[in-house]
Amino acid sequence: MAIKPAYVKKTANTLMEEYPDAFGPDFEHNKQLVMELTNVESKGVRNRIAGYLTRKQSSGTAE
Repeated sequence: MAIKPAYVKKTANTLMEEYPDAFGPDFEHNKQLVMELTNVESKGVRNRIAGYLTRKQSSGTAE
């Protein structure tokens, strides 16, 4: 597993704390929520955050 930049983890963890039931194992759904709930302008960064959230939700072991 690749090492994620700190801001991706920090943003994802903040979103999970604020919206604990919003995210699930579906990347497309998570990507849409990240776009709506954050002001991150970079598509790549949004996708990394959504991917981290998806992995964390589906396996429960991502760090």
